[in-house]
Amino acid sequence: MNQIIDNCVDILNNSGVILYPTDTIWGIGCNALDENAIQKIYSIKQRPISKSLIILVESEKRLQDLVDVPNLAWDIIDLSEKPVTIIYENPKKLPKSIIAEDNTIAIRLTKDVFCKKLISKLNAPLISTSANIHGAETAKNYSQISEEIKNQMDYIVPLRQNETSEQNASSIIKINHNGVVKIIRE
Repeated sequence: MNQIIDNCVDILNNSGVILYPTDTIWGIGCNALDENAIQKIYSIKQRPISKSLIILVESEKRLQDLVDVPNLAWDIIDLSEKPVTIIYENPKKLPKSIIAEDNTIAIRLTKDVFCKKLISKLNAPLISTSANIHGAETAKNYSQISEEIKNQMDYIVPLRQNETSEQNASSIIKINHNGVVKIIRE
Protein backbone atom coordinates (compact mmCIF):
# COMPACT_ATOMS: atom_id res chain seq x y z
CA MET A 1 0.00 0.00 0.00
CA ASN A 2 2.90 2.38 0.69
CA GLN A 3 3.99 2.37 -2.97
CA ILE A 4 0.42 3.10 -4.08
CA ILE A 5 0.24 6.02 -1.66
CA ASP A 6 3.59 7.35 -2.92
CA ASN A 7 2.29 7.10 -6.51
CA CYS A 8 -0.85 9.03 -5.53
CA VAL A 9 1.11 11.73 -3.72
CA ASP A 10 3.41 12.22 -6.74
CA ILE A 11 0.35 12.69 -8.98
CA LEU A 12 -1.49 14.91 -6.50
CA ASN A 13 1.55 17.15 -5.96
CA ASN A 14 1.64 17.76 -9.72
CA SER A 15 -1.96 18.95 -10.13
CA GLY A 16 -3.14 15.46 -11.02
CA VAL A 17 -6.45 13.76 -10.35
CA ILE A 18 -6.96 10.25 -9.06
CA LEU A 19 -9.76 7.70 -8.89
CA TYR A 20 -9.73 6.06 -5.47
CA PRO A 21 -11.75 3.99 -3.01
CA THR A 22 -13.08 5.78 0.06
CA ASP A 23 -15.09 4.89 3.15
CA THR A 24 -18.18 5.29 0.94
CA ILE A 25 -18.26 5.21 -2.88
CA TRP A 26 -15.27 5.54 -5.22
CA GLY A 27 -14.15 9.13 -5.54
CA ILE A 28 -12.43 11.44 -7.95
CA GLY A 29 -9.86 13.33 -5.95
CA CYS A 30 -7.14 15.92 -5.98
CA ASN A 31 -5.23 18.04 -3.52
CA ALA A 32 -7.95 20.32 -2.13
CA LEU A 33 -5.45 23.21 -2.04
CA ASP A 34 -4.54 22.94 -5.75
CA GLU A 35 -6.72 25.26 -7.83
CA ASN A 36 -5.57 23.80 -11.17
CA ALA A 37 -6.46 20.26 -10.11
CA ILE A 38 -9.81 21.41 -8.73
CA GLN A 39 -10.66 22.96 -12.12
CA LYS A 40 -9.72 19.65 -13.81
CA ILE A 41 -12.27 17.84 -11.62
CA TYR A 42 -15.02 20.32 -12.49
CA SER A 43 -14.17 19.80 -16.17
CA ILE A 44 -14.06 15.98 -15.95
CA LYS A 45 -17.39 15.84 -14.13
CA GLN A 46 -18.91 18.57 -16.34
CA ARG A 47 -20.06 20.02 -13.03
CA PRO A 48 -21.16 23.64 -12.60
CA ILE A 49 -18.66 25.67 -10.58
CA SER A 50 -21.57 26.77 -8.39
CA LYS A 51 -21.79 23.19 -7.00
CA SER A 52 -19.19 22.95 -4.25
CA LEU A 53 -17.15 19.83 -3.54
CA ILE A 54 -16.66 17.62 -0.48
CA ILE A 55 -13.24 17.27 1.08
CA LEU A 56 -11.79 14.52 3.24
CA VAL A 57 -9.50 14.98 6.21
CA GLU A 58 -7.73 12.27 8.16
CA SER A 59 -7.52 13.82 11.61
CA GLU A 60 -9.34 15.97 14.10
CA LYS A 61 -6.41 18.40 14.00
CA ARG A 62 -6.66 18.95 10.24
CA LEU A 63 -10.43 19.40 10.57
CA GLN A 64 -9.88 22.05 13.26
CA ASP A 65 -7.30 23.79 11.07
CA LEU A 66 -9.96 24.29 8.37
CA VAL A 67 -13.10 25.10 10.37
CA ASP A 68 -14.34 25.89 13.85
CA VAL A 69 -15.92 22.60 14.86
CA PRO A 70 -19.02 22.97 17.04
CA ASN A 71 -19.39 20.49 19.91
CA LEU A 72 -22.50 19.14 18.22
CA ALA A 73 -20.40 18.12 15.19
CA TRP A 74 -18.10 16.04 17.40
CA ASP A 75 -21.15 14.28 18.83
CA ILE A 76 -22.50 13.54 15.34
CA ILE A 77 -19.12 12.20 14.18
CA ASP A 78 -18.76 10.02 17.28
CA LEU A 79 -22.31 8.66 17.23
CA SER A 80 -22.82 8.16 13.50
CA GLU A 81 -22.96 4.53 12.43
CA LYS A 82 -22.17 5.35 8.80
CA PRO A 83 -19.81 7.89 7.23
CA VAL A 84 -21.10 11.41 7.70
CA THR A 85 -20.13 14.59 5.89
CA ILE A 86 -20.77 17.79 7.80
CA ILE A 87 -21.22 21.21 6.24
CA TYR A 88 -19.38 23.82 8.29
CA GLU A 89 -19.55 27.60 8.14
CA ASN A 90 -16.64 30.00 7.59
CA PRO A 91 -13.86 27.71 6.32
CA LYS A 92 -10.23 28.84 6.56
CA LYS A 93 -7.20 28.25 4.33
CA LEU A 94 -9.17 26.75 1.41
CA PRO A 95 -9.50 27.83 -2.23
CA LYS A 96 -12.65 29.83 -2.98
CA SER A 97 -13.60 27.42 -5.77
CA ILE A 98 -14.48 24.66 -3.28
CA ILE A 99 -16.35 26.94 -0.88
CA ALA A 100 -20.10 27.26 -1.41
CA GLU A 101 -21.71 30.62 -2.11
CA ASP A 102 -22.99 30.75 1.49
CA ASN A 103 -19.37 30.45 2.75
CA THR A 104 -19.64 26.80 3.82
CA ILE A 105 -17.61 23.68 3.13
CA ALA A 106 -18.56 20.01 3.33
CA ILE A 107 -15.93 17.92 5.15
CA ARG A 108 -15.80 14.26 6.12
CA LEU A 109 -13.39 12.98 8.74
CA THR A 110 -12.62 9.69 7.04
CA LYS A 111 -12.12 6.44 8.88
CA ASP A 112 -10.84 4.59 5.81
CA VAL A 113 -7.26 3.40 6.38
CA PHE A 114 -6.09 4.04 2.80
CA CYS A 115 -7.59 7.55 2.74
CA LYS A 116 -6.16 8.43 6.15
CA LYS A 117 -2.65 7.36 5.10
CA LEU A 118 -2.92 9.14 1.75
CA ILE A 119 -4.09 12.44 3.25
CA SER A 120 -1.46 12.27 5.97
CA LYS A 121 1.35 11.66 3.44
CA LEU A 122 -0.01 14.37 1.12
CA ASN A 123 -0.29 16.69 4.13
CA ALA A 124 -3.37 18.36 2.64
CA PRO A 125 -7.11 17.73 2.54
CA LEU A 126 -8.36 15.67 -0.40
CA ILE A 127 -11.25 16.41 -2.74
CA SER A 128 -13.75 13.55 -2.78
CA THR A 129 -16.49 13.73 -5.37
CA SER A 130 -18.48 10.89 -6.90
CA ALA A 131 -16.93 9.17 -9.91
CA ASN A 132 -19.58 10.14 -12.46
CA ILE A 133 -20.50 12.89 -14.89
CA HIS A 134 -22.64 15.52 -13.16
CA GLY A 135 -26.27 14.42 -13.23
CA ALA A 136 -25.50 10.79 -14.14
CA GLU A 137 -26.22 7.94 -11.76
CA THR A 138 -23.63 7.51 -9.02
CA ALA A 139 -21.39 4.45 -9.39
CA LYS A 140 -21.87 2.19 -6.36
CA ASN A 141 -18.67 0.21 -6.98
CA TYR A 142 -15.62 0.35 -9.26
CA SER A 143 -17.16 -1.74 -12.05
CA GLN A 144 -19.97 0.81 -12.47
CA ILE A 145 -17.60 3.73 -13.15
CA SER A 146 -17.74 4.77 -16.81
CA GLU A 147 -14.76 4.45 -19.12
CA GLU A 148 -15.22 8.17 -19.86
CA ILE A 149 -14.31 8.93 -16.25
CA LYS A 150 -11.55 6.32 -15.98
CA ASN A 151 -9.86 7.55 -19.17
CA GLN A 152 -9.50 11.08 -17.76
CA MET A 153 -7.69 10.07 -14.59
CA ASP A 154 -3.98 10.60 -14.04
CA TYR A 155 -3.93 7.58 -11.72
CA ILE A 156 -6.40 4.88 -10.71
CA VAL A 157 -5.73 3.31 -7.33
CA PRO A 158 -5.31 -0.46 -7.82
CA LEU A 159 -7.16 -1.41 -4.63
CA ARG A 160 -10.66 -2.80 -4.04
CA GLN A 161 -11.50 -2.78 -7.76
CA ASN A 162 -12.97 -6.29 -7.65
CA GLU A 163 -15.43 -5.62 -4.84
CA THR A 164 -18.97 -6.22 -6.03
CA SER A 165 -20.93 -4.97 -3.04
CA GLU A 166 -22.63 -1.66 -3.68
CA GLN A 167 -21.54 1.24 -1.50
CA ASN A 168 -23.57 4.31 -0.60
CA ALA A 169 -22.64 7.95 -0.40
CA SER A 170 -22.25 9.50 3.04
CA SER A 171 -24.96 11.26 4.97
CA ILE A 172 -24.67 15.03 4.69
CA ILE A 173 -25.62 17.22 7.62
CA LYS A 174 -25.44 21.00 7.85
CA ILE A 175 -24.80 22.65 11.20
CA ASN A 176 -25.50 26.38 11.43
CA HIS A 177 -23.71 28.71 13.84
CA ASN A 178 -26.84 28.85 16.00
CA GLY A 179 -26.85 25.04 16.42
CA VAL A 180 -29.60 24.30 13.93
CA VAL A 181 -29.06 20.93 12.23
CA LYS A 182 -30.39 20.22 8.76
CA ILE A 183 -30.16 16.81 7.10
CA ILE A 184 -29.21 17.34 3.45
CA ARG A 185 -28.81 13.64 2.52
CA GLU A 186 -29.57 10.62 4.72
